[in-house]
Amino acid sequence: MRRSPTSRPGEHGLVTADSPGGEPGDTGAGGGLHDMPVEEFRRHAHDVADWIADYLERVGEFPVFPDIEPGHLRDRLPDLPDRGEAFEDILADLDRLVIPATTHWNHPRFHAYFAVTGSGPGVLAEAVAAALNVNGMVWRSGPSVTELEEHVLALLASALGLADGLTGSINDTASTSTLHALAAARHQAVPSSTEHGLASQPPGRVYASAEAHSSVDKAVLTLGMGRDGVVHIQTDEGRRMDPEALRAAIARDRDAGRTPVAVVATLGTTSTTAVDPVAEIAGVAREQKIWLHVDAAYGGPLALLPEWRDRFAGWEGADSVVVNPHKWLFTPIDCSVLWVRGEERLRGAFSLTPEYLRTVEGDGATNLMDYGVALGRRFRALKLWFVLRWFGLDGIRRRLRHHLELAQDLAATVGETPGWAVDTPGTMALVVFRAVRPDGDVAAENALNHEILERVARSGEALLSHTSLDGTVWLRLAIGNLRTTREDVARSWAAVREARG
Repeated sequence: MRRSPTSRPGEHGLVTADSPGGEPGDTGAGGGLHDMPVEEFRRHAHDVADWIADYLERVGEFPVFPDIEPGHLRDRLPDLPDRGEAFEDILADLDRLVIPATTHWNHPRFHAYFAVTGSGPGVLAEAVAAALNVNGMVWRSGPSVTELEEHVLALLASALGLADGLTGSINDTASTSTLHALAAARHQAVPSSTEHGLASQPPGRVYASAEAHSSVDKAVLTLGMGRDGVVHIQTDEGRRMDPEALRAAIARDRDAGRTPVAVVATLGTTSTTAVDPVAEIAGVAREQKIWLHVDAAYGGPLALLPEWRDRFAGWEGADSVVVNPHKWLFTPIDCSVLWVRGEERLRGAFSLTPEYLRTVEGDGATNLMDYGVALGRRFRALKLWFVLRWFGLDGIRRRLRHHLELAQDLAATVGETPGWAVDTPGTMALVVFRAVRPDGDVAAENALNHEILERVARSGEALLSHTSLDGTVWLRLAIGNLRTTREDVARSWAAVREARG
């Protein structure tokens, strides 16, 4: 309902048309000394709302990937104007320049990487967060940012079956969450490193499966343990970490005078969505007294399904867990949740309070700046809160099951089609497959699959990604977008087969 332009601050909690806007006599957009006048903002806000609604309604009509080359947009963008431009002109350039150069992640046939959804409630919450424009550095700078984040992450942890005693915080991506978790692990394993660095310390080691995400390697490198600080543990036939190989690697490092820092178990690997045996890995971590970090950035939401919960058994005992709601919980990017057992362990690695950030609340309040590298913190919890409340647990569960069903059905179809092979049918909502040749020439098959990938992308019909497994190239088709229908999956599969020729 549109509020009256005569509303006063406090009456509806809004500042309206009587607030400072353009100056009398302003000429041209951007004139004067204040912000866009409120009535002009209201008018353009309706225009933007209509634009967003039209876009979400029609996103499936765009090419998923633009058939352009690097530099296409950069060479066409206008120079910075001296005088402000009309908002209508800016919006027109959005359509004319930006959209034709956009890869549409909200497209129903976007299947690359891990499919995501910027859902309606999440998009609306982003607008509210932008309007509030608060910075949750310390409790005083953002009480609502701090306390809503604590509240919504406690509820989500409980719904996922994670045990009590976990402190949650929201970061931008899992790369940052993993970095923070391993920084806390390093602080636990080598307490003096926080004060004096690692120069005089034995080399630290982090253990992860050979299928673990590259963010683990990047975090270890960033934390000063070097590329050699990551030990890639062999996997079994299902590409899951081998717990006995892990135990042996830790023993070898201890004998060599190295310091085991952490082990990373993955629940839903990037290449094939393999699930490491986290309960057995947790047993090794407890036995060896080292930190267990669980990367469930993609697969974590499946713990909301009772029929999947047993596959994650053991993750509730981890020292840290990461889940990305911007992957499969329909929350607009970016939103990565990190839970750590015992907030003091995270604070020990990062807490640093200069005088200008000291407040009278002191230790009586949560200061989110103590939970990571970033000082400034966006109101990310707002969109997660909107999404969880609008869909509800039952709504989320039904959608997750639908995506799993679509992937399983496609895997069965591909597996029954001559000239095609499926690697891991029915694993989460990712189908990993490849074109094969009668002569079994691996080099020729690899080239063929790369060609298929590029032809599909350039067609604009769908977008997939690829991986390499044991020297062979495989195509990855991920399903996780709320707009993806069975017809969309069929169209994507048809585009792949057509691209083969």
